[in-house]
Parts: sequence; C-alpha cells; structure tokens
Amino acid sequence: MTKELFRDDSYLKECTATVSAVQDNAIILDQTVFYPTGGGQPGDSGTFTLSDGRTITVANTVKDRDTGAHLHLVEEGTPLPNVGETITAQIDWDRRYTLMRMHTALHIMCSKVDGAVTGGSIGLEKSRLDFDLPEVPDKDELADAINAEITANKPVEVSAISDSELEANPDLIRTMSVKPPMGQGQVRTIRIAEVDYQPCGGTHVKSTGEIGPIRIGKIEKKGKLNRRINIHFAE
Repeated sequence: MTKELFRDDSYLKECTATVSAVQDNAIILDQTVFYPTGGGQPGDSGTFTLSDGRTITVANTVKDRDTGAHLHLVEEGTPLPNVGETITAQIDWDRRYTLMRMHTALHIMCSKVDGAVTGGSIGLEKSRLDFDLPEVPDKDELADAINAEITANKPVEVSAISDSELEANPDLIRTMSVKPPMGQGQVRTIRIAEVDYQPCGGTHVKSTGEIGPIRIGKIEKKGKLNRRINIHFAE
C-alpha cells in the first residue's frame, strides 16, 4: 500500500519516493503526494524526475481497489523507471490548489442546503452537488450564505473519528449513495469551524478565505426530488 502523504498535509507539492512496482503504463511508489481519483475529486497530475535527470509526465492518478496502491498513469510507450529507483514526485500545484478551493466550497454549500447529497463532482471551472430536494433553493440567497462563510475566513481542520463513533453518529454522513471507507479503525474527517463536519478523504485549504468569492450557476432538475446545484468561482 502506498503511503498517502497528502492526507496529513494537502500543501505538500513534492516528495522523494522509491519505485515499488511498474505495470503497463502505471508507476507505483512507496509514498506519494499525488491524490488518486475519488470522492468526486479528480486525481492529480504532475511529473516524476528520475535519478538520471529524465522527466516523466504523470497524466492521472488512480487507486487500485484490491491492493490500495496508487497507480501514477503515464502515456503509453513512456520508458518506465526501474523498481527500487529513487525519484522526485511533483504535483501540478496550480491545478491541485484550484481543486482544493473548490472542494472546500462544496463542503460549505453542503452545510447551507437542507437535503441529503445524492452525487457530486469537483472540477477546475465548475463543481456541483446533487441534493435530495423537492424545491429549488434561491440562488442569490445560497451564494450570499456561502460567501459569508468564505469572507469569515474560518479554519479548516483535518481530524479523524473512530468507526464506532461514526456508527453512533450516522447523521455525519451526508451522502446517500457512497459511505466513507471503514474497517481501518478510524475515518478521516474535515471540520470547517461552526460550519460543517463530515467524513472526507479529499484535499482542502486551511481556511475558507483561501477559496475566494463564488457564484451559483445552474440549478438543474435531475429527477422528482433531485436538484443539481452548480458552483463557480466569481472571478
């Protein structure tokens, strides 16, 4: 299993790692700063610098469901490093930081909409959450409520809750279709002070002020009780 350095520090831009395995167009490391696709958040892209100075472009990162290893995907035909080789892994920081801001903004929106989450997706230009809602919320009121929490610059903290504590507090889980992974003893959580607290494995900013102002885009009807709310950066 790959050690996930980004879980404790989302601001790590690079790390030194050892190649544990290679398969097809994937490179597996003993540890990584690259976030794998999951929870609606895209996987990281970036570069590997090899011991001979050669640079490999990593197009995407996904997680092997069976082994827990992170598969750093490169273009077909790319010469791969040797197992045991030491490399420097560096993420595309501007892209990651944009996704961190978006992800945290969605947590704030989740706290302002009184409905269970039925789906979601995080993007660079637009992100969205789907809610189990009978009525469409007012776009301006929702945007004002979210932007107020952003302006307040509230701290965002990473912590953990035990499996048993989560089972005793099922209301912490806002998603209807996807439950956080359990069985390891603890589940990672994200807390935005006085705003939101829920299990989440994604990467986030340290304070809401880093997000910057947002606006609400389309609110789409995706079923009898399903409303899709799109969010954009205001700038």
